Amino acid sequence: MKISDAIDSQISVLILIDLQGRLMPAIEHGEEVLNQCIRTAKIAQLLDIPIIGTEQSPSSLGSNIEAIQSLCSKTMSKEYFNACADGLIEELPQNRRQCILMGCETHVCLMQTALKLINAGYDVSVVVDGVGSRRALDKQVALDRLQIAGVRLVSAEMLAFEWLKSAKNPAFKEVLALVK
Repeated sequence: MKISDAIDSQISVLILIDLQGRLMPAIEHGEEVLNQCIRTAKIAQLLDIPIIGTEQSPSSLGSNIEAIQSLCSKTMSKEYFNACADGLIEELPQNRRQCILMGCETHVCLMQTALKLINAGYDVSVVVDGVGSRRALDKQVALDRLQIAGVRLVSAEMLAFEWLKSAKNPAFKEVLALVK
């Protein structure tokens, strides 16, 4: 699979990284990031795309925000910043080679997880309007580094229409209502 290949809903999995109640207030534009993650997860559900959530050290940082928890088909607790070190790859459906990442913090857990997934042979995309860090500089440097490493950078709307492929998709009107 080449990075130039289209994102395909049939082989995608959405991974929501560490959208935890105690972390989100510290994230720059955290409310916007969270809303974009929720909107994208609802689109993924409409298109039968599995959604996996991660929680960093939930005993100290708490659980993911309830709206995120309810959208995930599974949520895994982790202690490593790179979710793969805590078993993320084993949780991924076998037939899903495209990993779409959203969440926090861009320059720590999300970046380390994305880099490991690339190294493991997965096609990785990061939804740039659905990721956040405490500082804008950290987010930008991480996105630059991820792109150099071979991660596809997309917007949430770009992703939604790529997943749909056509206005003839049965979920088109429902997805359009979420996007607009």
